Amino acid sequence: MILLSFDIEEFDMPLEYGKEISFQDQMEISIRGTNHILDILEKHEVKATFFSTVIFAQNAPDVIKRLIKSGHELASHGYFHSAFEPAHLATSRKALQEISSQEISGFRMPRMKPVDENEVRKAGYLYNSSINPTWLPGRYNNLGRPRTRFKEAGIWQIPASVSPVLRFPLFWLSFHNLPLRIYTWLAKRTYKKDGYLNIYFHPWEFTDLKDKNRFGFPGYVSKNSGIKMIERMDLFIGDLKRKNYTFSTLSDFIQN
Repeated sequence: MILLSFDIEEFDMPLEYGKEISFQDQMEISIRGTNHILDILEKHEVKATFFSTVIFAQNAPDVIKRLIKSGHELASHGYFHSAFEPAHLATSRKALQEISSQEISGFRMPRMKPVDENEVRKAGYLYNSSINPTWLPGRYNNLGRPRTRFKEAGIWQIPASVSPVLRFPLFWLSFHNLPLRIYTWLAKRTYKKDGYLNIYFHPWEFTDLKDKNRFGFPGYVSKNSGIKMIERMDLFIGDLKRKNYTFSTLSDFIQN
């Protein structure tokens, strides 16, 4: 199965690069990008999982209604994108359930930071997708963690997909920077080895990020953003669909 997921959140990433951005702009950019994503998924008739912060969901009710009506899964990305405490595991799940009238089964920690698995289980989640099992300088070193799904503390762990050899990450930055044919080749090889592919993206990638004065992003972050990202995702999903790959939400995946 192809597991597409999107971390929908207040777009606070420019703050990491020393740029100020208003909350209104953060939300406008993320809402616009999420609607671009939903357009692509609707075109290809595939379902995905959306990990949402409570702040995003509270300020984007029409987007949340649209993704639920379209049959996608809503999961938790915490209460805030740049602030976390263990209590947010339970409070974010409860808030998102109230907003969506859906059971919230999954959690992903912002920026793939470590999280106590026992606390995730106690908060009522069935799975956690917060591990990128590779080494990302300055972020994390998860080379010692399992590369494919496993159970820990009584819940499913669904790591982001990395290649079988060298654990090359197949996350959003790779999608932006590799030639699409190379990325697709790596993705298919990983799928063949593992039997599934778990890759994740963000809504702001589907908007133009090249204004360095505004966002401060280096080229490897802004490359192929906006319309180019929309086109690349359209081509990628279309190619997989033509070759009869199946798509699934993460909650459906753990039940198979």
